[in-house]
Amino acid sequence: MKDVNIMKDMFAKRMSRMGESATLKAMEIANRLKAQGVDIISFNVGEPDFPTPMHIIKAGEKAMEAGFTHYTPSAGIQELRDAIAEKCKRDNKIPCEASNVMVATSKFCLFATILSLVDDGDEVIIPEPSWGSYVDMVGLAGGKVMHTGLKGDDGFRLTPEAVAELVTPKTKLMFLNSPCNPTGGIIKREDMKGLVELALDHKFFILSDEVYEHIIYEGEHVSPASFPGAFDQTITVNGFSKAYAMTGWRMGYMVAPKPLFGGIIKMQQQAVTCAPAFGQKACVTALKDPQSKKALDAMLKEFRERREVVIKGLNAMEGIKCPKSPATFYAFPSYDKKIYKKSSDDMADYMLEEAHVSVTSGRAFGPSGEGCFRLSYSNSLKNIKEGLKRIEDALKKLKK
Repeated sequence: MKDVNIMKDMFAKRMSRMGESATLKAMEIANRLKAQGVDIISFNVGEPDFPTPMHIIKAGEKAMEAGFTHYTPSAGIQELRDAIAEKCKRDNKIPCEASNVMVATSKFCLFATILSLVDDGDEVIIPEPSWGSYVDMVGLAGGKVMHTGLKGDDGFRLTPEAVAELVTPKTKLMFLNSPCNPTGGIIKREDMKGLVELALDHKFFILSDEVYEHIIYEGEHVSPASFPGAFDQTITVNGFSKAYAMTGWRMGYMVAPKPLFGGIIKMQQQAVTCAPAFGQKACVTALKDPQSKKALDAMLKEFRERREVVIKGLNAMEGIKCPKSPATFYAFPSYDKKIYKKSSDDMADYMLEEAHVSVTSGRAFGPSGEGCFRLSYSNSLKNIKEGLKRIEDALKKLKK
């Protein structure tokens, strides 16, 4: 016991402001049960279940064989920075140059931005339900999270009016995640315009997480940095993990105006030096080779088919409501607590124990996620159909 107390004293106080990743924890539990021989169907993993396209793998292999396995400039190789800037100008209408681009994991780009901008007591607006890591990152930096809760009955719409109620002289930063994890919602152009104008009027920064940009079935993706005057106050984070099934490669990027870029790049220099050299070469291929679009279209076709099965299956269950999200590979259903008297955490545990199905508790994504759970349909149709059947059977038992 004495040793335990010593260990507690060793940690910095800031560590108490940061929790575990609920998604990764659920995945680890599911994997442990699988290793014990339990037949678990996993709906909690936030990554495409498709392999990285072979032409991208071959590009990485070719780079390694050519000796491209050493340090690169911290901001990334020029070839990739040029390709990212070209993509952002062409597809996202962001007025950037290669000198505004830093190559790093998307998660580190978010982390480095927050630690670079947020001081003790600064307020950070986070629409939620939202990816849980946002809150922990802000907490570690000493910032104060200001939540604006979204509701499923209006498609989890984020409006400028709702955000305006949270703005104070202490507001430093606003998170925008469109398409959104966990809801799959997309911020409409008119709403995005109003949010940008709010930031410009009150002089706070926008941190735009756009990693699900290409996983869209209906609607359009709009980058806040594309609006007039917004680039100077916006940090855009994107990556290769979701669009090109490259989660294990840990490759992403940040686009920021020069004054902000100069500060944030210091985090990269001191923390990780640079992104993997051969991975950067593979990402150039991902952006430039026409085969990438073919692979993405094939993946989207499969995801779309799975979405139809998931949404129809969930909404057929008593007491379950699931909006048809226009993007991502997530469903975010709510359940009637009058029928199923469990918290979101308890419901996720019950599904794992009773149905042998692993989902993520809605509460992991903020207070508005209570009474919901997130289901990732990055799984085969066969497993999806079996998993839905198990969930329905488990819910019927819960009513008795």
